[in-house]
Amino acid sequence: MIRDKFIAVTAIVCVCFAASSLNAATIPAGTTITVRTLSSISSTDRVGRTFGAQVDQDVVVNGKVLMKAGTKAVVEIQSSGALPRGSKALTLDLTSISVNGRDVAVKTNSFEPGSPKTVRGRRAGQISIGTFVVQPRSKMHFQLREPVTW
Repeated sequence: MIRDKFIAVTAIVCVCFAASSLNAATIPAGTTITVRTLSSISSTDRVGRTFGAQVDQDVVVNGKVLMKAGTKAVVEIQSSGALPRGSKALTLDLTSISVNGRDVAVKTNSFEPGSPKTVRGRRAGQISIGTFVVQPRSKMHFQLREPVTW
């Protein structure tokens, strides 16, 4: 009796594992993910602030759609003019995407929207003068630095 229950539970676990691995997908490093902002983002917003976005185009790998347009995404400010010592160019990273109802962390190259004026200093690096605003529904292109698997 106990042996039969053990075999039944083991079989169910194996079936569940096999089913979940069939749904597993990997988007390779180097893939570009295009998103659209859902709200405005200002160069005066603080570093670390997050904003909602949506994947703008289906992400297709080997002829298979792995992520549909409209998928929820999160963009985070990595640098901005809100720093107390001078201002830096607005730089954004795509930090997560929502897959099957759960957030999956992603690592991408940073996206730097155009700025009104840019000055290069020897030590300061790139800085922006004035406020720059990314309008809602603006497209941004991020390239994956690491593969994403779910």
